[in-house]
Amino acid sequence: MRFEATINGRAVSAEIAPTEFLTEVLRAQGLIGTKRGCDSGDCGACAVLLDGREVNSCIILAAQASGHDIVTVEGIGTTREPHPIQEAFVDAGAVQCGFCTPGMVIATKALLDETATPTRRDARSALAGHLCRCTGYVKCVDAVVDAAHRVRAARGEG
Repeated sequence: MRFEATINGRAVSAEIAPTEFLTEVLRAQGLIGTKRGCDSGDCGACAVLLDGREVNSCIILAAQASGHDIVTVEGIGTTREPHPIQEAFVDAGAVQCGFCTPGMVIATKALLDETATPTRRDARSALAGHLCRCTGYVKCVDAVVDAAHRVRAARGEG
């Protein structure tokens, strides 16, 4: 079957199996920032934005995402031009092994698209579906709060 979607602002068309999950299609497109962790929607490593809403791509059939707008961590920033969210995670030391980081960056982007001034409680809630064995989450919450400041500053909102 045919899969057609906008991924990171680019029109993508691919032949897929009806049982193929979105994670598999994204990785086949070379978008390896989206990680395969649990394959059951429990760890958050595969999080992407689907029409602006955070979803776990390991439990979304690619056919369900066809015709929609998808943003992966690669669509948020690059190594050469990181997004303020990514800079905040690096500066807070919230990237340790890095396996969970892409999903947490996606969760942070979804949160900051909803609220420009999240509380620490908001940050913890946004990251609740993301498992991390390295950081203990304090640094991740710090990164989300700092990212909010950075995003507002980049927009000229102080």
